[in-house]
Amino acid sequence: MIAQIVTLVGVLVGALTSFLATTMAERTRHQRAMATRWDERKLDTYIEYAACVKEISSTAKRARRSAEGTDDRREFLAAMETAELRRSVLFETLVLLASSAAVEAAREVNVALWQEENAAREGSAPSEGGLRLIELINRYHEQARVDLGVQHSA
Repeated sequence: MIAQIVTLVGVLVGALTSFLATTMAERTRHQRAMATRWDERKLDTYIEYAACVKEISSTAKRARRSAEGTDDRREFLAAMETAELRRSVLFETLVLLASSAAVEAAREVNVALWQEENAAREGSAPSEGGLRLIELINRYHEQARVDLGVQHSA
């Protein structure tokens, strides 16, 4: 009788151990999958935001170079406004997903970009010639790499 109880306890301990090991392995796998999923989403958002900023900046330059009152200028300004709306949505996604350092870098990009947009609307040159925006985008890239854990090789 004691031998049967010992055997039964051994089976129960083995089953419990197997259950716990499987549960922990599944939980770890799920957490890893979720982290990968969010990192992919974060990377996509970082890329889309930077591409949108560059699109707005390029369109603003074209608008500034176009003669006042021309159809080309109106089209460039309209395209700039449409891209600005998209950038605004992408920035909100960044706020939700990115590190606070990356969000702060994006905020600084926003301010410099708005200066370029205002210059385009007024038909004047931006106050710093766009160089400040390039520096800020580079800082944004650095913060994005840090957030994603990507090593930068120079």
